[in-house]
Amino acid sequence: MTRIALTGNIASGKSAVSEILKQKGFEVLDTDEVSHKLLTVKNNELYNVFKDYDVFENGEFSRAKLAKIVFSDKNIRKKLESVLHPQIAREIEKFEGIVAIPLLFEAKMEKMFDKIIMVYTDDAIRLKRLMKRNGFTEEEAKNRMNSQMPQDDKVAQCDYVIYNNGTISELTKVISKLINLNFDRQ
Repeated sequence: MTRIALTGNIASGKSAVSEILKQKGFEVLDTDEVSHKLLTVKNNELYNVFKDYDVFENGEFSRAKLAKIVFSDKNIRKKLESVLHPQIAREIEKFEGIVAIPLLFEAKMEKMFDKIIMVYTDDAIRLKRLMKRNGFTEEEAKNRMNSQMPQDDKVAQCDYVIYNNGTISELTKVISKLINLNFDRQ
């Protein structure tokens, strides 16, 4: 079986695509879930990098506190990524199937995959989704969006692009067509 990357920028609909793929019988590893599991003080390497920052609550990493400093300081974000990305890569290496990985290109992990599928959604739609979904102000949402490589820079590096500017029903039809033409469930 091949390893396929499912990528897309924040609020593009990767989770919706992942759920549709699971319903169609595909195994999907979500690297966001992997990173959440790695955010523990038992992760000595990560703890040592952040022990002097106000990112802990009740003896554990606070994702909210960590996100606040990571998305306001590029250097701190790079510190986090320098620890998490290699750990996430080790988890990916153990898996065959579809890997939902938002920061595929930013983490320079594209060579780990046989094929790359990108979920692309217009920036204005992503901005609205992100503000509604997370309760962010426009500025907070734009900071998150701007922390990633622009979508248009990624498209040329992908094998398939799923445009997700419509409804779930439309998205399901596009995914069905894509997998029926290109992929085996294994």
